[in-house]
Amino acid sequence: MSGYATLLAALAGEAALRPWLDSLPEQLQAALTADGHGDLPRWQEVLDSLPAIAASSVDLNADALRIGAPGDCDEAQRSAIEQALRQLHPWRKGPYDIHGIPIDTEWRSDWKWQRLADHIAPLDKRLVLDVGCGSGYHCWRMLGAGARRVIGIDPTLLSVMQFLAVKHFAGDYPVDVLPLGIDDVPPDLQAFDTVFSMGVLYHRRSPMDHLLELKGCLKPGGELVLETLVIDGGLGQVLVPEGRYAKMRNVWFIPSCATLESWLKRCGYREVRLVDLCRTSTDEQRSTDWMRFHSLADFLDPANPELTCEGLPAPTRAVFLAEKP
Repeated sequence: MSGYATLLAALAGEAALRPWLDSLPEQLQAALTADGHGDLPRWQEVLDSLPAIAASSVDLNADALRIGAPGDCDEAQRSAIEQALRQLHPWRKGPYDIHGIPIDTEWRSDWKWQRLADHIAPLDKRLVLDVGCGSGYHCWRMLGAGARRVIGIDPTLLSVMQFLAVKHFAGDYPVDVLPLGIDDVPPDLQAFDTVFSMGVLYHRRSPMDHLLELKGCLKPGGELVLETLVIDGGLGQVLVPEGRYAKMRNVWFIPSCATLESWLKRCGYREVRLVDLCRTSTDEQRSTDWMRFHSLADFLDPANPELTCEGLPAPTRAVFLAEKP
C-alpha cells in the first residue's frame, strides 16, 4: 500500500477521481494480500532485493524504454539486477532497457504504439486510463507523450510486480499500475481525458458492457482508444469460438470491423473510425529468453499460418478511435 501513497494523495486533488477514493484503498489492500496469490511473497522479496541505484537518465520515448545507463552501476550490481528481474518471468509486454540490461519481452509492444501514436488525440496534460495494461509499457509511453498522469489497471499481480520493478529504477513519475480490473472502477466516473483498452475486448463475456464501462470512465469529449482482435467480414459478422482460440480459453467475441463500428455507435460513441488494421506476426509476438513459454508460432496451424491451430482465422488486430459526446 505504501507504494500507492503518492497516487492516493494525487487523487484527492482530482475532483472527478475523488469518488474512487471511497473504495480504492480497500481494493488495493484486498488485491495485495498473500492470500490472493501464493507467489506474491516471493515477488515482493524480489522487489525488496533491488538495489537503490538512481537512473542518470530516462527515455520514455525509446522503443525499448530506457531506464538508466550501463555506467550507473558496476558489473556485479548489473548481474544481480538481471538475476532479480528474471525471477519475475515471464515478461510479456515491453521491451525495456534497465541500466544496460535488455529485457526482450514476448511482445514488441512498441510496434503497437507506433501504429496508433500518430492517430490519437495529443496526450499533452491529459489524465489517462490504460485498461488491461500488463506491465505498464504503454503507460510509460503515454507519459512520454505528455500525459500529466497515467493510471493503468491490470488484475494480473505478476504484471504489477514487473511495473513496480521498472518504477523502482525510474523514480517517482506520475504513472501507476493498480492490481485491479475495469469492474473495480466506479461506474460512470467520467474522470479521464483518454481511455485505452488494448487486447481486452475479446476477453470480456459481454463486449457491449465493456464498451459502456469504458465510456463511463471518460469525460464528455474524451477519447477511447480501442485495440482488439477482428475478423474479415461484413456488418453483423462475429466469430464466437466454441472452444479455444489460438490456445486461449477466454476468447468470447471477435467481430468484423463493420460490426465493431456498429457496436461503438450503438453504445453512444461518436466520430468512430478505424485507424489501423494489422495481422499479428511471429516477429511481433514470439518466445524469448525473457518469456520462454509457447507463443504465437505455436498457436498457428503449422501447415497454414493463415489459421490458428484450431482452424480459425489467424489473429488480426484493429485500432479504433471514438469520442464520448
